Amino acid sequence: MQIIAGAYRGRKIRTTSSQDVRPCSSRVKKSLFDTLLHRFTFEEAKVLDLFAGFGSLGFEALSRGAASVTFVDRHPESLRSLRETARELALEDQVSIIDEDVPAFLCRYSGEADLVFCDPPYSWQDYNGLIESIMDEGGLSEDGFLLIEHSARLDLTASAYYRFHKDYGMTRVTFFQHPERPCNDSES
Repeated sequence: MQIIAGAYRGRKIRTTSSQDVRPCSSRVKKSLFDTLLHRFTFEEAKVLDLFAGFGSLGFEALSRGAASVTFVDRHPESLRSLRETARELALEDQVSIIDEDVPAFLCRYSGEADLVFCDPPYSWQDYNGLIESIMDEGGLSEDGFLLIEHSARLDLTASAYYRFHKDYGMTRVTFFQHPERPCNDSES
């Protein structure tokens, strides 16, 4: 797994052979960042990478100019890989690695992120609760984006924050924003 664009293009992201961590595929990652390219400015952005795994999305955002990323995960191999990648890329000052359950982290999070990547296990029982925790509790800036990767069988279009989604076989990524922001997206 490697970074696909920006200052760290081609640099490796540390992984393990663990079957407990489901990393975002290169195809999905490229498409997500291509989609964000015309909608979002990475320069100086604060990013949250929830259920971070090996941090592929967060490190990609840093490579494209994000100011900081907070990675949140509980899996020991993920945490070890995140620390190693941050050290190898000399990004320790721009990275926070939190060993905590995501719902507990969101209950105490008082920051405001510009971009939130959220990749819970596909068996996660409360996607709507995650969306509400991030959007209703001030975790996302006014112009920010929340991206949730989930099973394509799950429909999150009823959310007041829904903007559009993209399907990649069995995977769907749904994009959310605050409703005050005008939506001119006609993608599905």
